[in-house]
Amino acid sequence: MVKIELVDVYKGYYGGKVVAAEIPYLEIRDREFFGLLGPSGSGKTTTLRIIAGLTMPDRGKVLIDGEDITYVPPEKRGLGMVFQSWALFPHLTVYENIAFGLRLKKVPDDEISRKVKWAAELLRIEELLDRYPYQLSGGQQQRVAVARAIVVEPRALLFDEPLSNLDAKLREQVRFELSRLQKELGITSIYVTHDQAEALVMCDRIAVMNKGRIEQLGTPEEIYSSPATPFVAEFMGVTTLIPGNIIEVLNPSAGIVRVQIENSDITLVARTRVEKASVGNPVLLAVRPELVELASGGEQTNVVEAKILASSYLGDHMEYILSLGEYQTRLRTSTSIRLQPGEKVRITLDAKRLFAVPRQ
Repeated sequence: MVKIELVDVYKGYYGGKVVAAEIPYLEIRDREFFGLLGPSGSGKTTTLRIIAGLTMPDRGKVLIDGEDITYVPPEKRGLGMVFQSWALFPHLTVYENIAFGLRLKKVPDDEISRKVKWAAELLRIEELLDRYPYQLSGGQQQRVAVARAIVVEPRALLFDEPLSNLDAKLREQVRFELSRLQKELGITSIYVTHDQAEALVMCDRIAVMNKGRIEQLGTPEEIYSSPATPFVAEFMGVTTLIPGNIIEVLNPSAGIVRVQIENSDITLVARTRVEKASVGNPVLLAVRPELVELASGGEQTNVVEAKILASSYLGDHMEYILSLGEYQTRLRTSTSIRLQPGEKVRITLDAKRLFAVPRQ
């Protein structure tokens, strides 16, 4: 069992004017693939470095399985780390790069050979052991870096944006391999990224960070479909946030409410956080294009009239900008449907997936 905890951790710079990390409590569970997600400067890498022992917090504790390791040197924490830069030794072969940590521990040669071959097989790089880093592709170098991290059998793995230097196609391939590896090893892993798709695909739970603080902690589905704050909604790709107020609570235990759009007679049924489901609470309706469809006539909930403002042909679909009262949203249709600017249409917004984000 390897559980990692941060307790009352704080790290600031310039006399506290810049908060790099402020985390009252965070638990990374045993065998969990945990994501730290956020834009540049959000504090995710600082948090990872505090766990690794590369950055000292101004206060607070780092615990592994209940043991306080806050002041334990990085090399004695038993953690494996994979950096963005990969940091392979150019003068060493792949075999020697992977074996480097084992040699530092004075592991016998026969055991080194066995462990290097095990790690190479796991990463599917057995045929690369005699090559040098300059002879490898970016994806191959990344696999070598991961093999070097796991060969020492760390208590947990830490990843600091390891795929950011790869092209899009290779990134997709390697993230699948990292997910497979983590599940196969059953090792507690923490993954730092600014890429929402990476976090959603790979992680069991995600902490979305902003200005050194965790804005939301939850499963990928919770983060995507039920954003806790406007920042999380926008960071997770919501292009339209429409202000409104809760005028009716339809199901308190499920957080189902009716929202009236500001400066409009339009009302829509949506979900919100249960603790925020109160009449009068201000919210922002998170309207994703996939929630908006042309009404077919049979719908009874969330059917409203909108006006086409502009259209775009995007190859496999059409995208339209619509006016909804004094606000705008987007509609996607097949290319067989062509609507003209100025045309009025009836649309429906999926009440089960439309989310009312509490306004801050």
